[in-house]
Amino acid sequence: MEPAVDPPGRLTHLALPCGDLDASAAWYEAHTPLRVVHRRTDPDGQVAWIAEPERSGTPFVLVLLGPLEVDAGALPQATLAPFAHLGIELDSRRAVDEVAARGRAAGCLAWEPQDLPAPVGYICALADPDGNLVEFSHGQDVAAVVEEAAG
Repeated sequence: MEPAVDPPGRLTHLALPCGDLDASAAWYEAHTPLRVVHRRTDPDGQVAWIAEPERSGTPFVLVLLGPLEVDAGALPQATLAPFAHLGIELDSRRAVDEVAARGRAAGCLAWEPQDLPAPVGYICALADPDGNLVEFSHGQDVAAVVEEAAG
């Protein structure tokens, strides 16, 4: 299958339900480079958009969806688990170790730092308040792989 000459759009967001919007937004701001850039209350629940506001180019937004009325009383279930995850690339192995130490102290370290074969690199993962996983890596160089594929 040949790639489309003119892509029909851009990947802009991923929506994740959460049991406590305030706790989830605070967790992402404490453990990742993501910051709340938009917040609102809809008839069915609360919504927060979190992104890297200082990063130029097409933004990618994680949309946190607070408990919906139809889910009232339901326990949150992890959407990104046991292996599915968001990935954040860091500048050094030391930065991965620092994230792991903060996650360990906060009780949310899901994967201890480890070296994995290329292209994975040095990684660890934290679990957000709903059990969704966020991987922190050094050495994946996702941008180089995408640029190479683009020709």
